[in-house]
Amino acid sequence: TPSENDTVLVNGVSQTGGAMGYFGYSYYEENSDKLTALSVDSGNGCVAPSKETAQDGSYSPLSRPLFMYVADKSYADNPAVKGYVDFYIDQLPKISEAAKFIPLNDQQYGETQNVLASMVQ
Repeated sequence: TPSENDTVLVNGVSQTGGAMGYFGYSYYEENSDKLTALSVDSGNGCVAPSKETAQDGSYSPLSRPLFMYVADKSYADNPAVKGYVDFYIDQLPKISEAAKFIPLNDQQYGETQNVLASMVQ
């Protein structure tokens, strides 16, 4: 049964023998007492879902990054765009937590900051 509401999916899967569902990892974490997460094998052996396997891309193809695209010129030349993007990136750990997204790891966060710094030079 398709649904936009992940809670409906969790309830349906947990109450139906043999049922499977696809939803964000945070819903699995919140309902791990009712659900069983599946490992996936994309050709390199089975990988269980976790914060780390989502961050490093090994839980593939079921994990995916979330991108925000910013034009170099807009970032460099428009103070409103630069201010918004800088605020967003500075607050990204808090935003990720509030949205229940898996945050960038330290390396990814540093790479993001380096890309932004290179856009204004």
